[in-house]
Amino acid sequence: MTALSHFREPLRGTPFDARTSAINRLHSWAAWSGYRSAQCYGDAEMEHSAIRNAATLYDISPMMKYRITGPEAAAYLNRLTLRNAGRLEVGAVHYTAWTDDCGKIMDDGTLFRLGAQDFRLCCQERHLPWLLDSAFGFDVAIRDETDEVAALALQGPTSATVLREAGFDIDALRPFRMAGFPLGAGGVTISRTGFTGDLGYELWVAPDDALALWDLLMESGRLYGITPVGGEAVMLARTEAGFLTTNLDFIPAQQALRENRVRSPLELGLGWMIDWEKGHFTGRRALLAEYEGRTSKWALVGLDIPGNISAEGALLYHGQRNEVGFVTAACWSPTLKRNIAIAHVAAGHADCRDLWVEIYALRELQYHKRLLPVSPAARPFFSPARRRATPPERF
Repeated sequence: MTALSHFREPLRGTPFDARTSAINRLHSWAAWSGYRSAQCYGDAEMEHSAIRNAATLYDISPMMKYRITGPEAAAYLNRLTLRNAGRLEVGAVHYTAWTDDCGKIMDDGTLFRLGAQDFRLCCQERHLPWLLDSAFGFDVAIRDETDEVAALALQGPTSATVLREAGFDIDALRPFRMAGFPLGAGGVTISRTGFTGDLGYELWVAPDDALALWDLLMESGRLYGITPVGGEAVMLARTEAGFLTTNLDFIPAQQALRENRVRSPLELGLGWMIDWEKGHFTGRRALLAEYEGRTSKWALVGLDIPGNISAEGALLYHGQRNEVGFVTAACWSPTLKRNIAIAHVAAGHADCRDLWVEIYALRELQYHKRLLPVSPAARPFFSPARRRATPPERF
């Protein structure tokens, strides 16, 4: 196979493709890890409304999934990632990240502890060579199981009710916990996780049982407004939640073409997850020097912006003159009725004092430049109590 032949291969359908292709009226697809992923089935605004007011299904099967097993699996993950994997209980999940030797972030993701010596790491980008290189000297086995596990994100305020109607007793399932339930030949694992900042779950199943799971959830949620959604609606919801997205809010260190494009976890507001006491991990020396010397060059901030024009991709200025940052994600939030943004600013301007955003507003086929004052806003922008309530409220 030549190097170019890989790019000539058609995108594959996920195990749910028989259902998602049939209802994608716009034929709106995006490439995700060699699969085609629905961007919008018909109306992104209505799909987003369903996330916040009912229940939604989003096919997350293309997410990279790495199975890590062996007597030293926890020790290996402690060396690889920022958090302490040894403290993660069996049946629990945590959000984590990992860096290169210079302390620059390579990716973030979720780590599931399936057993005492059995983990699953889920992330956006492909990392198998790095994971294998990092395993040198550890008694651990690592494999890519992306194609072996189909997955759905079931999100929204009625998501728990849909699962109950489907026969799954999830009342005791707390945030960042998972449990197994019977379904078909292999069963289904349900984790209380998600990327919308709302009450929600992710369901992990063998590909052979994927369509049965989809049909069960759609029928169980028929009276509770269940709606398939695409990536556009999910990205709007994640912006409201203030979550980060690889290759949108930061460039993975291994992909950056310019040295000044990479960021450390401290610069991305992820310093809280670094366990300094667990022993050495990749990037620790560089991160400790940055932390103790206060040498971070950037800060990630949340912003409130006047008006209703999205500031995505806009530049930020101090005193309307000096460029000091840029916006990576922004939207007019239908949920909050606010114009919000996530931005990188020079560390000296992290307080956002006298900070202005440059927006080009399209008015009757002409763009009008506007400089608007911004104010700092805490992330997450949206975090409803229902997201954490156990058991979830019944609708």
